[in-house]
This record gives sequence, structure tokens and C-alpha cells, in this order.
Amino acid sequence: MPNLIPAMPEIFLALAAMGLLLLGAFQPNTEGAMAIRNSRLSQRLGVVTLLLTLLLVATIAAKAKGETFSGLFVVDGFALFFKIGILAAAALSLVLAQDYLEKERIARFEFPVLILLSTLGMLMMVSANDLMSLYVGLELQSLALYVVASFHRTDVRSTEAGLKYFVLGALASGMLLYGSSLVYGFAGTTGFGGIAAAFSTAAETMPPTGILVGLVFVVAGLAFKISAVPFHMWTPDVYEGAPTPVTAFFSVAPKLAAFGLLVRVMFGPFGSLVAQWQQIIVFISLASMILGAFAAIGQTNIKRLMAYSSIGHVGYALIGVAVGTKDGVIGVLIYLSIYIVMSIGTFACIISMRRQGQAVSGIADLAGLSKTNPVIALALAIFMFSMAGIPPLAGFFGKLYIFRSAVEGGLFLLAIVGVVSSAVAAFYYLRIIKLMYFDQAEEPLDRAMAREVGWVTAITALAIALFFIFPQPLLSSAGRAATSLFGG
Repeated sequence: MPNLIPAMPEIFLALAAMGLLLLGAFQPNTEGAMAIRNSRLSQRLGVVTLLLTLLLVATIAAKAKGETFSGLFVVDGFALFFKIGILAAAALSLVLAQDYLEKERIARFEFPVLILLSTLGMLMMVSANDLMSLYVGLELQSLALYVVASFHRTDVRSTEAGLKYFVLGALASGMLLYGSSLVYGFAGTTGFGGIAAAFSTAAETMPPTGILVGLVFVVAGLAFKISAVPFHMWTPDVYEGAPTPVTAFFSVAPKLAAFGLLVRVMFGPFGSLVAQWQQIIVFISLASMILGAFAAIGQTNIKRLMAYSSIGHVGYALIGVAVGTKDGVIGVLIYLSIYIVMSIGTFACIISMRRQGQAVSGIADLAGLSKTNPVIALALAIFMFSMAGIPPLAGFFGKLYIFRSAVEGGLFLLAIVGVVSSAVAAFYYLRIIKLMYFDQAEEPLDRAMAREVGWVTAITALAIALFFIFPQPLLSSAGRAATSLFGG
């Protein structure tokens, strides 16, 4: 009988998701006010479920670290760090979603259920200790995300986004499976510990070509999940076509989970092959930073702009992975934590962009926002300055730790390209601020803002603006998580 205590948060989340699905299924199949009421109940229960799961992670799972299910599932400080971030991001995304879904008349009880199931897959991903459990968690996350991407069934762009994500996601899954089969063939095991032991001797000499081919395919499959170049092609279309709360969710929780999985795989089973995979990570980091900086300049839709911005931020975070050291991993953890706060806050502002009750997403629609809604304009300005890396906001410190790790690791090219691409990207961030504060609005946006969206915007803006006063909790947590990954 396996020890279920380390996996108690995942078990609770799975049972709660099933219970929520049954609760919604047995409600009267009505439209209008009854459907909205059912949706609100499902949303609130979903948020409560995520918060209770977060509590279980911080208490029971934190005290019961170790492996379970015959080594398929591991709970350590690294996994706990990512699980807390994933659950917080998912809860905030659900809070942002309800008002938008009601106004767009697509509020259904299934939405929170899909978010919970996707989150369950993410928690399994960051605790995966075997190629089999890795794939199960990855697919559980992906299948739910395919559905929520096309949740607005009557909107052509939403259904197109879901279809594109599904087709390209299936291709990425196939690449990951093929790479995993090659790794298994040479290592003789799917467990991360066994793979690391098998490859530790191969690292002393030139590893067989089959191992390197398998490694490339595994990295390619994971790179798709974090939308790194050249596997980014789905990101702009899905970000633009999916409902805005879904885009907000895509930009934070799945990206955080995929990064956690990528770091664990690179430094776990393939930790002895740093010299082989480092050049791959360096390339996709450089390509992501450059494309993210230049491709976003000509965008007119703010959701597409945020898509290319996220690609650039993935490139920055990959610098820490490419360094291949504990300090590099600490930089990744700090950067990702700050990025998800900036991203969820930015999308809270985007969700509130409505004109005469209709959602808008054009960058030009932000013109004169400081005069019609100065609070949203101030919050969005904080997020844009932070993403550009302007001190003393949190985004500056995220890039500081990443670039410092690159310099200390001798990867000067990555640091230089990162700084230059940050300067280029500052153009489109500052353009948004210029539109809000210096341009005149031909037709201003609505002033009304949902209370929940307002609270999320305020909390995230304060966290970004005041990070420099209280940085130590995040720095300490990132240090402990990285130490856990390296066996400390």
C-alpha cells in the first residue's frame, strides 16, 4: 500500500473536481439566471477548492516529503515551491473569469471543473519522478487546456485557437514520447533516478547519438509547453482567440508548471549531460528573447502583444536554466514568481477593457485611459514599467538575478542579448504608457470594473511596486527550493 500522504493535495483536488462535475451535472439544465447562478456556485467552490489544496500543500505535503507510488511521484522543496505558485495563479485566474464569462454569456459550470483538472495535471507535472508520470500529468493538463481555449463555442477565433492548440500540442506530445522512448531504450528505465545513474558514466565520454537525439526530442516537447522559439507558433493565435480569462490562465499557471518540469528534467535525469543540452537551451533562449522583443513591436492587439512578450520572458528565464548551476535555478524561480504576478495583474487590466459593455483588446483603445480611469491606468503603468525592467519595481530584480547568474556562469552572450532585447522590448511597453497618459481618447472605455477584478489588480500592483521593500521571503523560498533540487 503506497504512502498517500505526500499526494494528499492531488487526491483531494481530483475528488473535489469530480464532485464539482457531478454537482453541476445534476443541476437543472436551464438557461439565463439559473445557469449564471450555477456557474457562480461552481466558480466559488472552485476557488475554495484551490485554496484548500494550497493549504494542504503548505501543511501536510510539506511535512511528508519523499517519494510515493513506487517512485513515480516525489514531493520536495522544489515541487512545493511550484505547487504554491500554480495553485495561487489558478485561483486568481478563476476569480478574474466569472464576471467576464457572464458578460460574454458563456458562463457555465464546466469552466471551473476544467481549470481544476488542468491544475491537477500541473501539480503532477512538477512532482513527476518518472517519464510515465511526467507524460500523464502533461496530458491531463493539456486536454483540459484544449477545451478551455475554445470555450467560447460561438466565436470563430476561440474555436480556431482551440483547434490550433490541439493539433500542435498533439505534435509536441508525439515528439516528447518519441524522445522518451529513445531515452528508455538507452537507459533501460523510465525513472529519473535510474536515468541519471545510467547517464552519469556516459557523461564522462561522448554519449551515444541515440541519447542525444532522445534528449533533443524531449527538450522540444517541453519547449512547446513553455512557448519557446521555435516552438512558439501557437502562442499569438491562442492568446488572441481564447477568452481573455483563459489567456490570463495560460500565461501563468501552465507556463509555471512546464518550467518546473523542464528544470527538474534537465537537472535530474539529464543533470550529468549539461554540456550536451546547454547549447540547446542557449539557442532557444537567444531566439526567444530576440523574437519576443522585435515581433511585438508591430502588434495592434494587446493580447497578441502579451503573447510575444511572454515568449521574450521565457527567453530570459531560460538563461538561468542554460547556466546549469544552483544560482541559475534560483534566478529562474525568482524571475518566474515575479512574472506570474505581473502577468495576472496585466490581464486583470485587459479584462476590464470594455466599451459600451463590449470587450475590446486593441492597444489603441487604451488612449486617454488615465483621464477616464486613472486607477487602472496607474496599475497597468506599474506592470508595463516592471516588465520593461525599470527599477525599483519587481521586474528589475527578476532580470538582475537572471543576468547576474549568466555573467557568473560565463554566458556573456546571453547576458548581452538579454539586456539589448530588454531595451528593445521597453519600446512597446512604454508605448502603452504613452497612449494612456498622453493621447486623447476618441471613445473612452467604460469606467465600471468588477469588484473581484479590482481587488486582483490592486493586490498584484502593490506586490510589484513594494517588492523591493520585502524581497527576502521570495529569495529565501527560491534558495530552499533550488537546494532541494540539487539534493541539499
